[in-house]
Amino acid sequence: MPTALITGITGQDGSYLAEFLLGKGYKVVGVVRRSSTTPYERIAHLVDQVDLVSADLLDQTSLTDVVHDYQPDEIYNLAAQSFVQTSWAQPVLTGEFTALGVTRMLEAMKKAAPKARFYQASSSEQFGKVHESPQRETTPFYPRSPYGVAKVYGHWITVNYRESFSLYAVSGILFNHESPRRGLEFVTRKVTDAVARIKLGLGKEVRLGNLDARRDWGFAGDYVEAMWLMLQQPEPDDYVISTGETRSVRELCEVAFSHAGLDYRKYVVQDPKFFRPAEVDLLVGDPSKALKKLGWKPRVTFTQLVAMMVDADLARYKRGS
Repeated sequence: MPTALITGITGQDGSYLAEFLLGKGYKVVGVVRRSSTTPYERIAHLVDQVDLVSADLLDQTSLTDVVHDYQPDEIYNLAAQSFVQTSWAQPVLTGEFTALGVTRMLEAMKKAAPKARFYQASSSEQFGKVHESPQRETTPFYPRSPYGVAKVYGHWITVNYRESFSLYAVSGILFNHESPRRGLEFVTRKVTDAVARIKLGLGKEVRLGNLDARRDWGFAGDYVEAMWLMLQQPEPDDYVISTGETRSVRELCEVAFSHAGLDYRKYVVQDPKFFRPAEVDLLVGDPSKALKKLGWKPRVTFTQLVAMMVDADLARYKRGS
């Protein structure tokens, strides 16, 4: 039974990855931060199937101890301060978690389990002010937020440890991937949650920023399979994971509201406070390398994804949760 260590197991990607790896027969160890509360909502159905262990991306010793104690075959570093808007309000903390946290995890692996295979969660936000479209593995990075800058650091430190210490370390440059488990602060979930509230008479509007920003949106459940596939290859390499299709926030609203029989134009209000200081207007990935080398391609379409999220939020409000 192989052992996988997941940082960020309580997040959207961590919960889907844990489910996927358990289905493959893995022993799954989840790293969680010590807290006075236990925010395990996304993995509540898995807590008796995984080992949860306390450690912190800000504390080198705790990470090294966990890696030493469990000797994982695979390490998935998914933990980060992952919300772009928050990175403007908390840029230093974002750098500590999202950039230096990667170095601490790589150091823990180098010292305690150098034969393990390491996955780093890179991001399409690294491309930022894009140099070419679609964006591929060779596209230069031009991040436009403290989050994007921190992710670039995490990406390049992973490459450096791979090349300097002969570690099996890869980065998956994942474009936007969503699900009913997405945090409410992200635009997709903010929209689908609003649709559910408005449909059920619990709300009247949703306030958004740039409706013309375009993103490449896929389903998180599809994308965690790509993470795993990257660590099964003979040689470590980096991959863009995306759908190859781009949609605007306006299209997102149109699809989500129409799924509930509503006209988005009656309920969506543009609010300047939700515009970014430096906007990223267009992100769309080229997943051809992942298809060719990993045999991976997304299964869930954009329309199916949005419908899934709206239905889940409607069901949640009807349950009263």
